[in-house]
Amino acid sequence: MNGTSSKPGFFTELKRELKQVWQATADGWRRSRIAIRNWLREVRGVELDYVVMSLGGSLPERAAPPRSFLERQLPLPSPPLSMEILNRRLQVIADAGNVRGVIFVFRGFNTGLATLQSLRQSIQRLQAAGKEAIVFTPYLDVGHYYVASAAGRIIVPPGTQFEVLGLRLQAVFLKDALERIGIHPDVVQISPYKTGANLLGESEMTPEQREQLNWLLDEQFDVVTAAMAEGRGKSQAEIQQLIDQAPLLAEAALAAGLVDHLAYEDELPVLLAKRQKVEIEIATEKDSAGEVVPGQATAATEETAAAGQRQKAEARLVTWRKGSNMLLEKFRRRTKGFIGVVSLEGGIVMGPSRQPPIDLPIPFIGGAMAGEQTLLQVLRRAEQMDDMAALIFHVDSPGGSSLASDLIGREIERLSRKKPVLVYMGNVAASGGYYVSAPAGHIMSQPATLTGSIGVWMARISTGGLYDRLSLNRASLKRGRHADLYSDEDPMTEEERQIFWQMIADTYQKFKQVVANGRHIPFDELEPICQGKVWSGRQALEFRLVDSHGDFVDAVYRAAEMAGLPTDDDHAIRVVNIHAKDEGYVPPKAFAAAATIADIGRWLIGEWIQELERQPLLLMPFEIHFW
Repeated sequence: MNGTSSKPGFFTELKRELKQVWQATADGWRRSRIAIRNWLREVRGVELDYVVMSLGGSLPERAAPPRSFLERQLPLPSPPLSMEILNRRLQVIADAGNVRGVIFVFRGFNTGLATLQSLRQSIQRLQAAGKEAIVFTPYLDVGHYYVASAAGRIIVPPGTQFEVLGLRLQAVFLKDALERIGIHPDVVQISPYKTGANLLGESEMTPEQREQLNWLLDEQFDVVTAAMAEGRGKSQAEIQQLIDQAPLLAEAALAAGLVDHLAYEDELPVLLAKRQKVEIEIATEKDSAGEVVPGQATAATEETAAAGQRQKAEARLVTWRKGSNMLLEKFRRRTKGFIGVVSLEGGIVMGPSRQPPIDLPIPFIGGAMAGEQTLLQVLRRAEQMDDMAALIFHVDSPGGSSLASDLIGREIERLSRKKPVLVYMGNVAASGGYYVSAPAGHIMSQPATLTGSIGVWMARISTGGLYDRLSLNRASLKRGRHADLYSDEDPMTEEERQIFWQMIADTYQKFKQVVANGRHIPFDELEPICQGKVWSGRQALEFRLVDSHGDFVDAVYRAAEMAGLPTDDDHAIRVVNIHAKDEGYVPPKAFAAAATIADIGRWLIGEWIQELERQPLLLMPFEIHFW
């Protein structure tokens, strides 16, 4: 018996030792390869001035999953540059001793403020490593200038304008329009601040919605202008005064110290050249009046001038694709365990995750859908990975289905009992997005992340009026008193409204209990910070809804500390994205003619509302875009 029971321990120990030997051998080979490459580059005298990086688009936090063989054969556009890949490249540049810095060329951002905060931190981290960060941008609106102000120098084309005009938010209300075509929305919500259904159930902005949007705009404006002021060496009041004077011509922005140079992109090599002081004595013949006689420079003078021009050579600018093979590298030992990353992005729904072929910029319609089936599969796979030292659960979601959120949150709770789990919040992690985050051991956000929205609502759309307008008749039969509870034929009765109210009241109490348990906040103290109220990450830290602020790089180091992994500069923390396996694109259902009229009301508020209207919603009340 003793011999039998000792075998698993022996082989487990042997496996562990062999793994350590293999890792040490692999590190040795990596060290040797890096040393040889660095020696060859030093022998060739490879020295760069700047690596040019073009940035734009959505800048997703994590890289897209690897494409399948069939996808690689299709003429699909390249996946967008992610913050994950960008930070990896900037670390290589920070380590290299043969490059001065980076020129960031902005090509138009289409992302949230929290992502732009992460980009600012990446630029600041590069400068803290001793490298120059220069921004060339033809765009000078709020988002682009907010990021650019982190750089050492801002260069803009002469024809651009300083258009940092401030922040503006607009809400749209569909109630009256829907009523005109015979569609009646019934909305039940637990708090006046849970305004997710105001789009459907109100004709104009309520006082509570206006109050909430005002405090969020105040927060965002303060964050943005304070950062601009710090980056440009001005007071926040000065920056706000200049914003009130905008738009400004490029020359006026230069005179005000908002930018550093006016130049076109093709002029950057000359503008950024290392200029050494060159004294050129030009021998000229003068006439009797002492005036210079043009065209009389001697041959020696021309040779001296030519030498001076050579010393003013253009700066060497290379793209990342070309320059990455020229940079000196730094060896770091890889940690024994790795940090796993699971991402939840988009509205939370029951079923598998899916991504529409076209992302429509319409509330409740466009964007990815995070399905609980997919997330549960991925989280359970992560739980079984012995080498995973800790998990970062990346959440960028306005919420959605209460049931799906509860099932995903349960997996996070289970996993956090076995291994450290850190939630990293993206641009928004609110309502259901906060529900799934609450059980984690540590929550990190950006100051501009939108979070909270602890509240519940439900909606039911009735299309009876639309049928009447179109002279369409339908007849229905039922068994069971509440068999038509979710029917779209008629508006809610008082009895049905009470049933819906009880459902969301019970869900709200459970939501608060999940927050109380996960955040260790007494249940009786939660109500003032709940009620569906949306908070900035900065406010959430004050209310103990999050634990710290930072970007994803900070999250990796924090997770490594939680797992006991080394975080010094001699080690490279391994980070592994964990994706779903054997999941393909789920095509939309056939748009049957018989169902066309009945589905119009649902389609107006999104395909997946058909699932959500049958259960309480943990969905954020609005989406904010400032750019």
